[in-house]
Order: sequence, then structure tokens, then C-alpha cells
Amino acid sequence: MSITQLPTIPDSVSAHTNVFDVLKERGFIKQTTHEDEIRDLLGKEKIKFYIGFDPTADSLHVGHFMQIIIMMYMQKYGHTPIVLVGGGTGMVGDPSGRTDMRQMMTVDTIGENVRQFERTFGRFIDFTDGKAVAVNNADWLLNLNYIDFIRDIGKHFSVNKMLSYECFKSRMEVGLSFLEFNYMLMQSYDFLELYRKYDCKIEFGGDDQWSNILGGVDLIRREEGVQAYGMTFKLLTTSEGKKMGKTQKGALWLDSTKTTPYEFFQYWRNVEDADVENCLSLLTFLPMDEVRRLSSLQDSAINEAKEILAYEVTALVHGKEEAQKALDAARALFSGGSNMDDVPTTDMDADRFKGEGIGVVNLIKELGIVPSNAEGFRTIKQGGLSIDGEKVLDSGLYLTDADFKDGSILIKKGKKVFHRVVLV
Repeated sequence: MSITQLPTIPDSVSAHTNVFDVLKERGFIKQTTHEDEIRDLLGKEKIKFYIGFDPTADSLHVGHFMQIIIMMYMQKYGHTPIVLVGGGTGMVGDPSGRTDMRQMMTVDTIGENVRQFERTFGRFIDFTDGKAVAVNNADWLLNLNYIDFIRDIGKHFSVNKMLSYECFKSRMEVGLSFLEFNYMLMQSYDFLELYRKYDCKIEFGGDDQWSNILGGVDLIRREEGVQAYGMTFKLLTTSEGKKMGKTQKGALWLDSTKTTPYEFFQYWRNVEDADVENCLSLLTFLPMDEVRRLSSLQDSAINEAKEILAYEVTALVHGKEEAQKALDAARALFSGGSNMDDVPTTDMDADRFKGEGIGVVNLIKELGIVPSNAEGFRTIKQGGLSIDGEKVLDSGLYLTDADFKDGSILIKKGKKVFHRVVLV
């Protein structure tokens, strides 16, 4: 799907004149190297800042979307985002937050992922007339002379200090490769390179990037004798501290071919009550007065807030038309309506349902409704599966073409997961 217009932040979102105060009020900021100085800098100057994204997959996910939102706020207040895609660092892999080493990707895979990332950024960030800059750290990292790099850059890094950082400390028992140990030096060098080339003064990132950001700030001080700054943002987590954006099918992707707009919408429609305020604050451009009003709703009324959350986030990522379709489909399902056009649908060969047909457990696993046969059996045993409104009581049930009224069936798992199968 192509989005012809960049989403914009309404002027009514905040009365603040300093973007730092906006980010603070909405709950983004976790740690800063120099809070007062950063706030003063962002209030007095129009600065260049950067956020890095390693191309570990062929699509950005909702965790990345928080960083995109931050860039959009910064751009609205006149600051210039430098969007760095890690074609170089992606060759190594960041050990931060990992319990094991990342799987190595081929050069071709990394290159294709970079291209996909760059296309996605263009849907949200205005790159015209120098309002934003796109860079790929492969341009400087891949051509480095290793001996020169270690002599000139490595001399500034204390191994003892690096081992005290959580990103390395947590890996010492299970093993940390020397390849990964270089990652902090490479990311720090990125900041130095961007400072020298673009006068980039601040690096932003998720809070799991804190130690890498500190490395870059310190490297610029040692190499250039000037003060650079770093700021991290809270990770997108539930009220219980678990990372958001995980589904049965994996990550919640921004690419509509990997996570459909309806599936994307339904994820936000079904968040826990306690997570509504956090999601509205971080992932929508609703004014904070409205965020507080919606998140204060109680009992069944909180569903209004969840519906608005789902619509607003889906509209930002996939456009208003797709968000409206997802909203209409969800309302049709929950109200027993007949409009199934935008419900997740799989076309299946009618011949597969001839004769004995297909076992219901195998079917829901094939459709991705459950991750395994064991989970399928468990769902049915607990009374959590229905077909066309009839609860499935027998896990040994086989579905044949005779079960498809008007050529389709609607499968429902629990209260929230719907999937339609159409015979072709």
C-alpha cells in the first residue's frame, strides 16, 4: 500500500515550545547524559540528531515505530533527523538485550533489508529540502582499515569499563564473541563520523542502547574535545514490563504484507486496560488532555479508548482508509454484522475438503491461529474455539466441504481472534 501524504502532527497536540518538554510530558525520555544542557540546546538551536536502525529483518516493527514518532516530533519543532541504517553494523549484530549471538546475514540480505527500511522511513519523515538526512554506515565502516581503526579508536575504550555495562555483563556466562565486542566501537564511531560530517550533536535510541550511546559521547569528547549528548527512550512494554508488539505470528510489523492492517488494528484494540494510557501517549498524536480522559474510562467504557487507540495507530502506519476498513471489520465481527471483507481471510482449494476433509487442529495450525498442534488441542479442550458460532467440542473433528455454508466458514479463537476460510 502506498501512502501519498506524510502523516502530520496537529498543532493542537502540545502547548510546549520546546520539544524536550513534549517528549518528557508524553513519557518518552528514560535517560539523558546532560538533561539541563539538552533541554537548553533543543530550546535555543535547531540541531541535527541521529537514530540508528540495524536491518535485522526485511521490515521495521512497532518498536522501531516509537523511534519514528520521536523523529517526527523533532522534525516538527525544526530539528533535523539523521536516519542511520546499519548496513555496516548489521554485519556484526548488536549484543544489547540478547541472550545469544544474532544469526549472521548475507551481504545481499542486508542490502535488501536496508532498501526496505529506507522506503518505510520515507512514509513518515520528510526528506525534502534537507529536512532530514538518510545515511548508511556501510559507507564508512566497510572500508575501514582494521589496524588503523583499533589504533585510533580502540585506544579510547577500556575493556574493564565495557565489561561493566549490562549489555556485555549479562552475556559473560553464556558467551560473548569478540565479533560482538566490537559493536560498541562501531556504533561510537558512527556518532563521531556524523558529528564530523553533519555537526550531529545528539544520539537518540532505546534504553537498551544506553552504553553504546555513552561510548559515542565519550569518543567525541576524546577525539574532538567537544561535548556531545545522548538520550534514551523507554522501551515499548506492558505495565508488567514485558515487551509489546509480539504476536503468535512473531513481531508486529509495519509492512502490511507481514502484518495485515486488520491484525495490526486488532493488536491495539486488545491491549490490557492498564496499557491504554502508555500506548496513547507514545504511539498517537492525541493531545495529552484527551489521552488522560480516555485512559481514565472505567469498565466497558475503556473499550472506547482502545478502539480510538487502534484506529489512530493504524491510521498513522497504514493510512486512514485502511484504519477505517479495520474498524468496520472489527465492529462487524463483534456485533454479528455481515461485512467480512476486511476480516483476515485465507483462500483454500476446495478439493482439500473433499472426502474425509482436514482435521480442525491441523487446519488452525496451518492458518496460524495456533502455533502448534498441542496448543490447538488445548484451545479446544478449554472451549476456546468456535466455527460459524458453534463451539468445537471434539478435537478430532474433520471439516469437509459440506461444512462450508456459502463456500466459507468463520473460525473464532477466544474472544479476539477471527479468521475466515473461503473455498476456491
